Amino acid sequence: MMDRNRRQYWNPYLAGFLLGVVLFASFFLTGNGLGASGGLARLLFAAEAKVVPDYVDNHPYIVRYAGGDRNPLDHWLLWLLIGVVAGGFVSGLLGRRVRVETQKGPSISTPTRWFFAVVGGTLVGYAAQMARGCTSGQALTGGAVLSAGSWAFMFSVFGGGYLIAWFARRLWN
Repeated sequence: MMDRNRRQYWNPYLAGFLLGVVLFASFFLTGNGLGASGGLARLLFAAEAKVVPDYVDNHPYIVRYAGGDRNPLDHWLLWLLIGVVAGGFVSGLLGRRVRVETQKGPSISTPTRWFFAVVGGTLVGYAAQMARGCTSGQALTGGAVLSAGSWAFMFSVFGGGYLIAWFARRLWN
């Protein structure tokens, strides 16, 4: 049953247009596009540097971000990530949608839903690092500058999504 006090979502065409305006403003004002996985990776590198500093200092990939005197938290992507989380929360409050719940289909248990969410999120996070960017960075930023790799990535994401949806939809019925 829908809560009568909930506000409607924005028109997706208007939201998409405004996202394009934000992307253009980001390029124009900062010289950078949009992305999220880099900010999350920097948070994880900072945690790793606190727990296993010797490993970070000797790892050829991580040392570029967090090794030695480098502060992985000193980067614009973290501010972007903080803004996205804070903005999403404020939007949920204004739309009266903030609540603790697990959205799932009737034929799947809550623990199973959480298992698939954690496994899927972990795989997506790992894949974003392998691809050198998440869907925000690849699709929005890379697509906006007509990167062939970004376009191939997005076609693969949509194709993979349609293939997996056939198997996963029975979990939601």
